[in-house]
Amino acid sequence: MVTHARPARAPRLTEGEFDVLHRRMLARATWAKGDRGALPALTPARVLAATREVRTGRTVTLAASVETRPGPDNPEPARHRMRGQPKEDTANRLGFAMDSFAMNVHDDADSHLDALCHVIYDGTLHGGVSASSVTADGATALSVEAARDGIVGRGVLLDIPRLRGVPWLEPGDHVTADDLTAAETAQHVHVGEGDLLFVRVGHRRRRGELGPWHAAEARAGLHPYAMEFLADRRVAVLGGDGNNDTAPSSTEGVDFPVHVLAVHALGLHLLDYLQFEDLAPLCEAEGRWSFLCVIAPLRLPDATGSPVNPIAVL
Repeated sequence: MVTHARPARAPRLTEGEFDVLHRRMLARATWAKGDRGALPALTPARVLAATREVRTGRTVTLAASVETRPGPDNPEPARHRMRGQPKEDTANRLGFAMDSFAMNVHDDADSHLDALCHVIYDGTLHGGVSASSVTADGATALSVEAARDGIVGRGVLLDIPRLRGVPWLEPGDHVTADDLTAAETAQHVHVGEGDLLFVRVGHRRRRGELGPWHAAEARAGLHPYAMEFLADRRVAVLGGDGNNDTAPSSTEGVDFPVHVLAVHALGLHLLDYLQFEDLAPLCEAEGRWSFLCVIAPLRLPDATGSPVNPIAVL
């Protein structure tokens, strides 16, 4: 394992500095136009090329189990209710077990995808679409339906705790652009145009070993300036095992700067609270950190996001 020293404390951004960065990301997002944002980067040719990442045919989930018990990071857990149970009726040989689910998609525990209508900034959604397009009945533009045909491409996992020689990043720590570049070097992989970029901060491992905490107030994530890396590489999707944003926020007056830059400016569908604890050891053992990845959000025409179970195929 190649270790990389923890970077100097990442700078805190003023509102003015963030506005400059946001405008720069908007200007650079030339590949993310229209109601699908950056997804058109996943061309048939790139999807076909991604299939060549498959060497063993082994599949592994990038999602955590949906939780139904409340916790400090999940006060409104998914509700699972049995609607029908088989009855002992000797006269009828057939029975059905049935259930129903309800969940808050954008919680701090369950794996989910953020649609382009999820982030409202300065009264607009991605592409300048008016925030008024999101109504009490649902989103009339940029909903998760834009990904109805699935998100399929070359996934790349950059493991920052591995880079730094620690089990996880502590809440409040930042992943910088230099971290991402150093992880590429250490893992002998390169993030390219149209890739699905996954960044591990170790949130799930820390949660599993130490128990859940109030992640809305303290979590590791990307520093806003790290989004320059994503713009340089013209990635199609960003996913993390935390919220992707650091808490407390590094930006004055903006609680979720990475969400604003990724979704609103760059048009990236964002995946929050994934888990890479199954995938990372396989990548380590095989000595490769890229794979075919398939993401199939639910078809929810007016929704701001969807629970997901991304599958990596190695």
